[in-house]
Amino acid sequence: MREVAFIKQNKEKWLNFEEAIFGKTLKNPDELATLYIQLVNDLSYAQTYYPKSKTILYLNNLAAKAFQKIYKTKRQDTNRFVHFWKTEVPLIVYDYKRYILYAFIIFGIFVSIGVLSSAKDENFVRLILSDGYVNQTKENIENGNPLAIYGTNTNWGTFIGILYNNMRVAINNYFWGIFGGIGSFLVLMYNSIMVGSFQYMFYEFDTFWASVRGIWIHGSFEIFSMVIEAAAGLILGASILFPKTYSRLMSLKIGFKDSFKIFLSTIPFTIGAAFLEGYVTRYSNVMPHWLSIGIILTTLGLISFYYLIYPFIVHKKFKAAHATA
Repeated sequence: MREVAFIKQNKEKWLNFEEAIFGKTLKNPDELATLYIQLVNDLSYAQTYYPKSKTILYLNNLAAKAFQKIYKTKRQDTNRFVHFWKTEVPLIVYDYKRYILYAFIIFGIFVSIGVLSSAKDENFVRLILSDGYVNQTKENIENGNPLAIYGTNTNWGTFIGILYNNMRVAINNYFWGIFGGIGSFLVLMYNSIMVGSFQYMFYEFDTFWASVRGIWIHGSFEIFSMVIEAAAGLILGASILFPKTYSRLMSLKIGFKDSFKIFLSTIPFTIGAAFLEGYVTRYSNVMPHWLSIGIILTTLGLISFYYLIYPFIVHKKFKAAHATA
């Protein structure tokens, strides 16, 4: 069968199925599972006879969304909260993994620009961080406590203030992606330059490793979350600019739904970063080095595993279930 005839023959069925997935017109998981099997059969047929066709991409994406929907609504899946973290978010992250990569590339480039600019222009750090902050940090270093600024308030007050600021940055980082992803790009760019300049300032003051042992206690969660939030913003923007086979409105609905779930998944890490900064970082100058390094490796390992490794594990399980469906 020619591909045009294949598409024409099944187009209405696929559109109805798409409406069932994204428009929620079908709420019976058994009926949805039956349609899913038909979709998988169509996908297998397309992979066999039209291996280089865009139809395969469309059907594969639809099958992935259907899988999430079916397993989320199955009667035996009683804990949707666990399902969200254990299956749904990892599968979405896997589907959009290239945007995670783009965000980390942007982060790496502009951190480097922040470092190089600070090295070439002694006023650049002051331009980015402000004279007051740089002068205060220099004074703290002279007093023997480079990170004293983290202990200038009560634990609770510091935690609330930092959480508010982190959430504000996170919201801007994501929702500004509605402007074709440009807003998220600019927010990530600025914050990445700030990170590079910030770390270079401590290098310039000969307290680089002391700053790393302290700042990255909370920074692993905070900075990593910032990159993921920017990736979610890029996904949101791309859904408007590149609707593919969907209408632009449908593409935006799908993009918002998926990217918002990724954004939501960063909130516990953002809260964790605020807690660590308010209650732990202030003691980094007196805690044993092994303890601060252990906290950094644990937090970095946890968030890295969840966003960079675990999605591949979940997708592998999905692929196995997909092959036997």
